[in-house]
Amino acid sequence: MIRSFNGKTPRIAASAFVSEAAYVVGDVEVGEKASVWPGAVIRGDTGRITIGRFTAVEDGCVIHSGIPPHGDTSVGDMVNIGHGAVIHSRKIGHHVLIGMNATVLQGSEIGNYCIIGAGCVVSEGMKVPDNSLVVGVPGKITGVVTARHLPLVEKVPVEYAELGRQYKEAGL
Repeated sequence: MIRSFNGKTPRIAASAFVSEAAYVVGDVEVGEKASVWPGAVIRGDTGRITIGRFTAVEDGCVIHSGIPPHGDTSVGDMVNIGHGAVIHSRKIGHHVLIGMNATVLQGSEIGNYCIIGAGCVVSEGMKVPDNSLVVGVPGKITGVVTARHLPLVEKVPVEYAELGRQYKEAGL
């Protein structure tokens, strides 16, 4: 379901897939070949949310723009946000994997080529540098993204784009 709020209507790229069972409202932009799966909620009511190209917002995710003064939320290109994740951050870079049921709190910023582990809680205001592996509660940087991790941040988003295309083509 795509809804306007306070005069703002979501802008969805023609090549993107948004499930009819997702809820997208307000000042939201969904990029080319992105996918938004059933049960996802993207709520741009307190600030703008941008979702980049080839980014997958999996089933049951919540993305909410930050409450002022944190403001807008930007999710980069080639990002995979795993099932049940909650995103309240200011910025997620490009080529990032957010693990299932992870929580990324207000004002935080995730760099490029990062992996946030399943169930991890990225603390409010945390700045995660490029190429970081973050796990735990609270989230701690425990290593760097290596060549063995690259398929997770380079291949999986392309696979989701193709799956989204198939769903869209099937009228789902």
